Amino acid sequence: MPSSNPPSQCATTGQWSTGLCDCTSDASNCCRTIFCPCVTFGRIAEIVDKGTTSSGASGALYLVLCLFTGWECLYSCMYRSKLRQEYMLPAQPCGDCLVHFFCKSCALCQEYRELKYRGFDPALGWQGNLRARDQGVVMPPVGPGEMKR
Repeated sequence: MPSSNPPSQCATTGQWSTGLCDCTSDASNCCRTIFCPCVTFGRIAEIVDKGTTSSGASGALYLVLCLFTGWECLYSCMYRSKLRQEYMLPAQPCGDCLVHFFCKSCALCQEYRELKYRGFDPALGWQGNLRARDQGVVMPPVGPGEMKR
């Protein structure tokens, strides 16, 4: 059975790698999050939960909450809190639930970028990231403002 350690702990703790409003720095994720936030949320949830929940199940629950209650922000803010605790990130610019209530898309985009910065590819899921790590494929951290190909 593969280790439950994350693929890479190469990034520092204590600061977000990008700002809340830097959504367009990852245009494809920004578009996906605007039009289908349940997919972005599901991918984040699977990585944050270290594979104990699937992205499909988390995304589906997020969609149901969105369609029938409008309070999906309460569900997603829990995952922002978990992510912040894991990497000792500050609650900026305000509390997790307020960020998700007022800036849901920006918050999801920032969390997705943070996981990518810390060596994960959320699109691969938890097991995919473990396999990539075991095969020696480790994504280097991408700092804010660095050139990308």
